[in-house]
Amino acid sequence: MFLGPAVGGLVGAAVGYGVWRRLGTAGQEEEEDDPGELDSLPLAADLLAACLAAGAAPREAAREVGGALDGVVAVRLAQGAAELGLGGDPRQAWRGLAALPGAEGLALCLEQAVQTGIPVVEAVSRLAAESRAERARAAAARARRASVLVTGPLGLCFLPAFLAVGVAPVVLGLAAGLMGG
Repeated sequence: MFLGPAVGGLVGAAVGYGVWRRLGTAGQEEEEDDPGELDSLPLAADLLAACLAAGAAPREAAREVGGALDGVVAVRLAQGAAELGLGGDPRQAWRGLAALPGAEGLALCLEQAVQTGIPVVEAVSRLAAESRAERARAAAARARRASVLVTGPLGLCFLPAFLAVGVAPVVLGLAAGLMGG
């Protein structure tokens, strides 16, 4: 109504491109903070707890879980188990796992289990539950953020239509009534 079809199309394309770039940048920032490979951390911790509860030693449990899963968590578990198998220091063996965000506690539990022999099944199970809860909180926060980001483009689409269909006829009718009367 206010702009011609060509200008309106260009403005719409520019706004769409800006929104697309903004959403694309926001998604990249979140991927850097929370890589997709770390999604297997709660599963890896659950599997480790199951292996430890079944009586496996921490090194064997880590080796089996590392071989059963894919991703960076599995690789770090397998590397730690391999280093321990070669007689490495437990602290050094699990440093690769501890470097992953959210896996510090799991690495510490495995280190303590190897050094002292104390059972860590409950601690590893608790860490798995905490990791799942943290992932759920992060997913809910991303969903809330997406719902907020969607309102901008929706407002840009519906506000002009509301003004053209709802407000403009009322204002024009009032103006015609005041000028004619």
